[in-house]
Formats: sequence, C-alpha cells, structure tokens
Amino acid sequence: MPKAEKQEQPKAGINHMKTLLLATTNQAKLGELSMGVRDMFAGSVKIATLRQLGIKQEPEETGRTFRDNARIKAKYYGEITKLPTIADDGGLLIPYLNNEPGVKSRRWLGHEAGDRELINHTLKHLRGVTWADRTAYLQTSLCFYHPQTGKLSYETEKIKGHIARKPSGRATDGYPYRALFIVAAFDKYYDELTDKEHFQINHRLKALQRLLKKIAPDLLQLIHAVY
Repeated sequence: MPKAEKQEQPKAGINHMKTLLLATTNQAKLGELSMGVRDMFAGSVKIATLRQLGIKQEPEETGRTFRDNARIKAKYYGEITKLPTIADDGGLLIPYLNNEPGVKSRRWLGHEAGDRELINHTLKHLRGVTWADRTAYLQTSLCFYHPQTGKLSYETEKIKGHIARKPSGRATDGYPYRALFIVAAFDKYYDELTDKEHFQINHRLKALQRLLKKIAPDLLQLIHAVY
C-alpha cells in the first residue's frame, strides 16, 4: 500500500505509559491479539487500536519476508503514535513453489486478486503434483516496537499442512488459502476445524504468548513508574 503523503495525528486522550497499540485493521486478528494481551496482563495494560486512534494511513510493505513487513508496520505506527506497538504479517508458504505466495499474498497474480482467482491460481500451479510435494505452511511473524527505547522483539510460528486438490465447501470470505489448506495435525481443511481445534493450532496466539512474555518487563516497568 502506498504511504499517505500526510500523516494523520492520533486522537488525544491515550495514556501512553499504560497502553499497547495492536496495529492491525483485520478484526479477526485484532480479536485474537486482544484476547492474548488480556490473558497475559489481566487489565494492567490497556489496548489501543488504529480505529480508536483515527489512523487510516498504511506503510508501504516492501519487506522480503513476513518478519520484515511486521517490523515495517510496527515501527511505522509506533512512531506515529509514540505507543509501544505490536504488528504482524503472515501468509502461505509452499516450498514446491519456492515458498510462494509468501509476502505477495493478495498480489500473487500481479494485481489485487479475489479469493476465487487465488484459489484457482494455486491449484493450477500444483496440477499433477504429488501429495508429498504439496506440503505448505501458514506462517505468522509478530514484531514489538518500543518508540521510547527503540527496542524490537520478534516471534514467529507456523502451521504445517498440505494444499488440497480441490477447495473445501466452506470457504471463509477474505481467506482464500484456508479453503485449500489441510491441517496436518487434524487431517482436515482449515475452514472445517472446530473452535477447539482452531485454538489448539492457532499460530498467531502461540507466537503472541511467547512475545508477550519477552516484552512484559518493558511494559510493566513503565506501568509501575506512573503509580
């Protein structure tokens, strides 16, 4: 996404010393990240969102890896808001296709493609490919950035699976690759997992839990300093 020429300023009223910005506009991701923060800090850290702060601009994601893009987003929004910030980036990796689509995600076809286009494109590239070579991973990388100290911390997690020979019948709008991804741990399409199964293999939550343990001293030290 192109960077806005003029940066919008966040809305007033945020206590920077007790607030963690979750820098995503994806409501499903935001829900998962918020749940993880609340579980870890039990209300001692407040959560801010881009929507709450009135921030609509986006950085240009020029990274070659998910980790690169997560860092770009965390630093971009951290510098705008002056808040400790967590951002993420992730997608599908297919080793047989040189780990594509990777960071290309929606733009794998060279343009902003729709769900059906991406599903068909994936199947076309794997036509006739053996099951062993259809191995794939759903990967996420999280980055924490502290604008006051410049500290960066990362965590990465992935789910192993295979690309099916045909899409599931329960595709999730906006998540085309889930309709093709068979989770190895359950031998089921990602879209067909129960809530319990999804929670067990949730790679974003696993990465977030490890990241929050690493950054807890930084956040809690600042929190205690204001009391």
